[in-house]
Amino acid sequence: MGRMGFIHDKLDIKFLILYITSRLAGPVDFTTLAELSFCDEGVSYFEFAEALAELVDTQHLDLGEDQRYTITDKGRRNGAICESSLAFSVRQRCEANLARINAVLRRDAQIRTETLPREDGSGVTLRLILDDDKGNLMTLDMLTVSQDQASRLAERFREQPERLYQKILQLLLEEEL
Repeated sequence: MGRMGFIHDKLDIKFLILYITSRLAGPVDFTTLAELSFCDEGVSYFEFAEALAELVDTQHLDLGEDQRYTITDKGRRNGAICESSLAFSVRQRCEANLARINAVLRRDAQIRTETLPREDGSGVTLRLILDDDKGNLMTLDMLTVSQDQASRLAERFREQPERLYQKILQLLLEEEL
């Protein structure tokens, strides 16, 4: 039985993967890249996984230590040459899916935390960082008693960083009675 969709072979899948990764706002894991690539009925899981591995082997994509994929300069150049071979409808579906993922990637990049053990062993410094599109809004260093406490506080910060920022501003701008 013939394949459905506009993607017909592994080479088409490679073009699709390069198209997608060239438009991502940051590195993504295997699952996210797979979800983005399954925008056409012609993409099968096994061919996708094989094409992805080959793109890493040929240095079109880089697989970082964090097991997330980014496009290389070589991949960007070669992908740009071939992207017109993708069907317009496939590119449109990719763009719609990429908009959603890129919003999440940009948001995640603006909220960062770091834990730094103190040299004297008296605890852990937790650094909370909140950026916007133009740069840093806030960096706050806090002493915590343990790595566990720092991890819990970091997770709470990642959930609602704007709330902490607003509370700090509110306290600093509050008029004394």
